[in-house]
Amino acid sequence: MPIERQRKPLPLLGAAFLAALFATGCSHQPTNTYQGYIEAKFVYVASPQSGRLDHLAVARGETVAVKQPLFAFDREPEASAVRNAQRLLESSQSRLADLETGKRPPEIEVTRAQLTQALARKKQADQILESDKKQYQAGGIAQTDLITAQEAADAGAARVRELEADLAVDALPAREQQIKAQQNQVAADRASLSETEWRLDQKNIASPRQGLVFDTLYREGEWVQAGNPVVQILPPENMEVRFFVPETVVGKLKVGESVQVQCDGCAAAVPASITFISPQCEYTPPVIYSNENRSKLVFMIIAKPPDEKALLLHPGQPVEVTVE
Repeated sequence: MPIERQRKPLPLLGAAFLAALFATGCSHQPTNTYQGYIEAKFVYVASPQSGRLDHLAVARGETVAVKQPLFAFDREPEASAVRNAQRLLESSQSRLADLETGKRPPEIEVTRAQLTQALARKKQADQILESDKKQYQAGGIAQTDLITAQEAADAGAARVRELEADLAVDALPAREQQIKAQQNQVAADRASLSETEWRLDQKNIASPRQGLVFDTLYREGEWVQAGNPVVQILPPENMEVRFFVPETVVGKLKVGESVQVQCDGCAAAVPASITFISPQCEYTPPVIYSNENRSKLVFMIIAKPPDEKALLLHPGQPVEVTVE
């Protein structure tokens, strides 16, 4: 997923407006109107992967929607890793299926054929043994020939029992421990595939927010390190009005209270609602605190305009705020 970073406003801008307040403290403006400025909290969109910027899908000044493509990096290294992970997973899955089903039918047929041959040899050895027994009783052969025939018959019977046992084992799956180990290997290969697919997805970044493309920070063909912002987005809900009121007024304001924001070039005042009242005072420099200059203590107030009205304002723009 794309990396979003919102940067805090620079305190120098607030200090500049405090100075402006001091400089214009004697100007003829309504007592319920205060000076301020527009502050913007940008969203810096980056990828957690490094790569060459192959395609920049947006331009400065465009308005983008959520999930709209913003930029794409070179995908080939990660695509190759995905293909390799898929092959490893297929191999481990095949191995697991083989362990779970026992030997293949052709292998079992070989064992059956060997058993058939062993049964034939056993039958032949049994017939020779019966014949040698009769000849031995008649005195036609020596006892050693009878013993040899008996051993041949016993060997044939043992071979038949061995192949019958092999045939029974061939039909069984592998041992439980082997199957469990292979199941773990399949799970590990599947997780590896998911990770490589995620890395590939991070080469195509879509917008996490709706807003204005305030700036693009790289050009196509340039190398971008992981985490470096490529597109700077300004969502309308991230626009706020900052203004300063004297210590004698701050106690009368409440969060949620409505204000009117006026700016040069604005056809009409923009409504806004107070969302934050600073609990800490600031000074209109220079100042040495005393009962006589308490009026130089000011408090920062933050108000947010509606999203549809925020587009009428611009970051850093000086404004006048009227408290209703």
